[in-house]
Amino acid sequence: MLKRCILTDFAVKPEKNLQLQKKMTLLNILESELEENFIRCSGRGGQKVNKTSAGVYIKHIPTGIEVKCMKERSQSINRFLARRLLAEKIEAAMKGDGDPTLNKTLKAKKQKLKRKSRAVAKYSYKTQQGDNNVD
Repeated sequence: MLKRCILTDFAVKPEKNLQLQKKMTLLNILESELEENFIRCSGRGGQKVNKTSAGVYIKHIPTGIEVKCMKERSQSINRFLARRLLAEKIEAAMKGDGDPTLNKTLKAKKQKLKRKSRAVAKYSYKTQQGDNNVD
């Protein structure tokens, strides 16, 4: 039996609220299992961001997965985005895909190594050709 997840309405479209509620119900994430704290943001937004605690930190107690969200100036929108990100991370952990952000960083590192090896090969070839022309 699935337990119903009761969510507050966030400052987004009702369809998005409903979609998040369905996803959290499907993944069996309850609001009572979430530990939520509000933190001060940094970055863009000016004085408004520095004075208010618009950032959201959520921890899913059973899995230990933590999420911080400071993307928007609005606390309500950050709460929504943090829950959506948490649901994605929990879903990825259930599927065994691992952390999506970790996959992005691994892909970027692999791409960087590939570019580096191409550059080394290209310029070592040019220097070898240059040595042949000197003789």
